[in-house]
Amino acid sequence: MVNLKTKIGELILKNPIMPASGTFSEDLAEVLDLNKLGAHVTKTITEEKRCGNPSPRVCEVSGSMLNSIGIPSKGIEYFIDTVIPFYSQYNVPLIVSISAQTSDGFARICERVSVPGVDAIEVNISCPNIEEDGKAFAMRPSTTQSVMTKLRSATDLPLWAKLSPNTGETIEVAMAAEESGADALVVSNTMLSMAIDIHSRKPKLGNLMGGLSGPSLKPIALRMAYQCAKSVSIPIIGCGGISTVEDIIEYLIAGATAIQVGTATFINPNAMVTLLADLENFLQKQNIQNISDLIGSVRDEDATDDVVFMETAP
Repeated sequence: MVNLKTKIGELILKNPIMPASGTFSEDLAEVLDLNKLGAHVTKTITEEKRCGNPSPRVCEVSGSMLNSIGIPSKGIEYFIDTVIPFYSQYNVPLIVSISAQTSDGFARICERVSVPGVDAIEVNISCPNIEEDGKAFAMRPSTTQSVMTKLRSATDLPLWAKLSPNTGETIEVAMAAEESGADALVVSNTMLSMAIDIHSRKPKLGNLMGGLSGPSLKPIALRMAYQCAKSVSIPIIGCGGISTVEDIIEYLIAGATAIQVGTATFINPNAMVTLLADLENFLQKQNIQNISDLIGSVRDEDATDDVVFMETAP
């Protein structure tokens, strides 16, 4: 029998598979057994009600996807009164994803969702920071440290910091998050991208630009997961372009403790359960008894520090 259990801090997951925020909702209970997942990650919520960005919000690009959803939200009261009670019926840890445009806003919503039934808080510090001219918190170590320090003071629950691929300071941001109280890193969010209709000459998204997800993002997010795993001592949750069991294995070997599935669920709502079965079959065929034997097992002994930690190729 293969042991799929994994630990993220003090939180024990029965398997390493969970949804990426924004790609998972209560509706999926109609098509898959939510008790099979390692954790549940909610759609990102905000204090206030939000309608999201103008349409069109999604478009396909070379086997991947651009989205500019804009974090629509029914507000925190609805979330506490309705969403948390829904997930309480499952024997699965609940991870609440939150977003705000200021450090104080993050701290307020973090404190308000620190209620019974919530096991950890994923903080989407990849979102715009209006205190820094709209640059995402996770773009720089200083703003990462500032927001994470306030978040840490607002709750005793585990904090998972979701990082951005839109920075040239991946390692420094990861270290700042850890030093400021993050208990795990989610690596990573989508990459800012664009697509244009060559006939109308208009951007394909109503908000002009959006986040790239799907297979095209995986090499970037995998590189980030590897670098972060080498640079910090807290767990890494790999996220980006995971659609096959091979993708999962790569992230685990690179150093991720668990993974999140996003775009693949849009293509196949049952993708996470399928991947779970595929993962167990893979480990059995490879005679690997414990998934922990894979984590961080990349054979990189011949790599130099310059190669390992460089942000871009010369």
